[in-house]
Amino acid sequence: MDELQARLMKCFRAVFQTLGDDEIVHARPDTVPGWDSVAGVTLFAAIEEEVGIEIDVQDLVDLVSFQAILAYLQRKNIGANAAVVNSMLTAKLD
Repeated sequence: MDELQARLMKCFRAVFQTLGDDEIVHARPDTVPGWDSVAGVTLFAAIEEEVGIEIDVQDLVDLVSFQAILAYLQRKNIGANAAVVNSMLTAKLD
């Protein structure tokens, strides 16, 4: 599991506390009890805070599963950006 996937799983765990990791990677609103509009807003707020981006409201309609959200973040190069920031911080600390 890469860092981005781990961070996204952290967000899902925070919102859907009863799901195991195997359930999270297959999570969709129609398979997760309690994934309603309030849970969706809470999830996206957690994701935005965790990865430091603002998700465009127009994109929300397509972000209907863990896998779709992960692919979206990968397209936005969130993982790559995090790696660059981490390496910059590490270099400053040395």
